[in-house]
Amino acid sequence: MTNLTVRVLRKMSEALDICSFELATEDGRPLPAFAAGSHIDVQLPGGLTRQYSLCNDPQETQRYLIAVLRDPASRGGSAAMHDAVAVGQLLQISPPKNHFALVHAAPRSLLLAGGIGITPLLCMAERLSRAGADFELHYCIRSRERAAFAGRIEASAFARSAHFHVDDGAAGQRLDLPDLLGTPRADEHVYVCGPNGFMDAVLGTARAAGWPEAQLHFEFFGAEAVQSAGDRAFEVQLASSGRVVPVAAGQTVVQALADAGIELLTSCGQGVCGTCLTRVLAGAPEHRDLYLTPEEQAANDQFLPCCSRAHSDRLVLDI
Repeated sequence: MTNLTVRVLRKMSEALDICSFELATEDGRPLPAFAAGSHIDVQLPGGLTRQYSLCNDPQETQRYLIAVLRDPASRGGSAAMHDAVAVGQLLQISPPKNHFALVHAAPRSLLLAGGIGITPLLCMAERLSRAGADFELHYCIRSRERAAFAGRIEASAFARSAHFHVDDGAAGQRLDLPDLLGTPRADEHVYVCGPNGFMDAVLGTARAAGWPEAQLHFEFFGAEAVQSAGDRAFEVQLASSGRVVPVAAGQTVVQALADAGIELLTSCGQGVCGTCLTRVLAGAPEHRDLYLTPEEQAANDQFLPCCSRAHSDRLVLDI
């Protein structure tokens, strides 16, 4: 896909350590359409590429709005957005991508946001509200000063369907996951986005209660660091040519293929976005991604070569 050049029209503080960035084309032409749950890849100063959810109304064609948390554990992306990106600056972005789409036919939706995870879910809430759909939004934050877009939510048409849960608030208003997810409902789909611990708690509670994977929708912002001391070498074979490429213990499959002159399209490099998803025709992958569901991982017919490895001595890839 061809990248787009956009200019930063506004940079605003939305909450403690959270800035929003309004992006538009230089000549005012409409931007590519997007749906709730979409994100864009943003090329940052220093050569980094990061994914940020679009959180403005999809009916708007003249701008994109993203919001970025300054993360003290950042690998450089959030610091670059906060410190090195200014109003008037030109950025290269991808067209919108959507791996976190709404199931519009669902009779009811449950939206669970943790911190900066509100960004895609806010867009979903506005879309569901406009369609007259039945839904609830639960927004969990550490403190009120960290609640990005709180005013926008409280002034919205769906304000009565939105619930704030503040860690440092009264015990009675905190999110009770077992109560909320303890009984699977066939007519309800669950959407969750936020820090990994929050995501794990939501998905773990839902799965333990028996919610079907098809009704659980999630988007991780980043993966936890994986211990690689025990990694071993293996091989990948390209099905199209039969060529075998060795993957050293300290390499990813993407790196090994690049060294062999074979470039795969990648983006996040953490197994989060799904850009590099590749079919596996033979062999047993060692899944380290956060993109595939447990059922999809168990099928062992696809993997994310930016982070995942192999249990078997060789993987045959559909390349």
